[in-house]
Parts: sequence; C-alpha cells; structure tokens
Amino acid sequence: MSTWRPSSPREQGGDEPKRVGEALGRVSRNLGGPDADLLGLVFSRWRDTVGAGIADHASPATLRGDVLTVDVSEPGWATQLRFLEKDILSRLEEAAGRPVAIRIEVRVRHGTDTPRR
Repeated sequence: MSTWRPSSPREQGGDEPKRVGEALGRVSRNLGGPDADLLGLVFSRWRDTVGAGIADHASPATLRGDVLTVDVSEPGWATQLRFLEKDILSRLEEAAGRPVAIRIEVRVRHGTDTPRR
C-alpha cells in the first residue's frame, strides 16, 4: 500500500508559489470539470448575467460536463428557467466568450425561501 506524500517543488514545476486559480483549474480539469475561470464566471457573475429577477429565485449549483445545474426556490421558477434555458445559456456564453453548457438541469430546493448563493 502506498502512502501519500506532498509533491516536491520540482514535481510541481518549480520553486515559485502558484496562484490558487491555477491549482483549482488543474484539480477541476483532473476531475473532468471546467477550468476555474469558467466556474468563477458562472458563479460570481450569475446575477449580472441573468438579472436580479431570476437570481433572486435561482442560483447555479454545479457545472459538470456540458450541464449547468441550477437550484430554484419553487416549482414555478423551475418552469420559468426551462422556458428561458436557451436565453440563459446564450447570455452565459456571451459573458464567458465561449460556450458554458449545452443544457440546464433545474432542481427545486424545498424547505428554503431562496436558493443558496
């Protein structure tokens, strides 16, 4: 059985410290996810991208592969997001400068007034 050990600075590509975003991006890509910049954009600029009316009731939960999962506060908002899916994906693509996802999966979060932010 092997034992975990931290990699040496030489194995990490030098003695210089790395930016957290670089490390997060590497971890995300190794797990099959998007890079850290894309994740950061979707989660940090959600309100600006979709507007306050939607953001007050819906928030991104995960971005895995080509699927963006969004949590909503009630079933009516799930219906609304499904209706606006193409528009939301288009806005996210415009903000990111590249495609973010090809579809949105909507989940209703019961027991909360608003989704987590």
